Amino acid sequence: MTEPTQRESQGELGGRRSHGGPGTRGKTTIADGVVEKIAGLAARDVDGVHAMGSGISRTLGAMRDRVPGGGKSVTRGVSAEVGEVQTALDLEIVVEYGVSIADVARSVRENVVNAVERMTGLEVVEVNIAVSDVKLPDEDDDQDDGGDGRNLQ
Repeated sequence: MTEPTQRESQGELGGRRSHGGPGTRGKTTIADGVVEKIAGLAARDVDGVHAMGSGISRTLGAMRDRVPGGGKSVTRGVSAEVGEVQTALDLEIVVEYGVSIADVARSVRENVVNAVERMTGLEVVEVNIAVSDVKLPDEDDDQDDGGDGRNLQ
């Protein structure tokens, strides 16, 4: 049998561990849905963003919102791929007519990156934004459209 070394006797055998502070022990995993919710809320906070998702997903979401207990889906129009230390996001937005799409997209990117990185500690490597529609001033929010802005009634 070998004699324990000084480090072993003070570390493992002496009851003290050299693993660092309690906050560094263990592993934290963050689900894709968590990042999607954070990104969805951050994107909706930007002036000029009217809605999230394509016309079809907005129509289905509007029907789901009317069902008791259905609630609004904050992840509509958001898709995330989450790794151990990085995440990438795809967002689909509808912008208000008259706003600069480039400025809105830049603001959405900044807001989403800041919120996700601050809340999760993950590095956001990319935020891809697809503008699927423009909300015209005279359009109803509840109109049923096929995603291309045409009224299907």
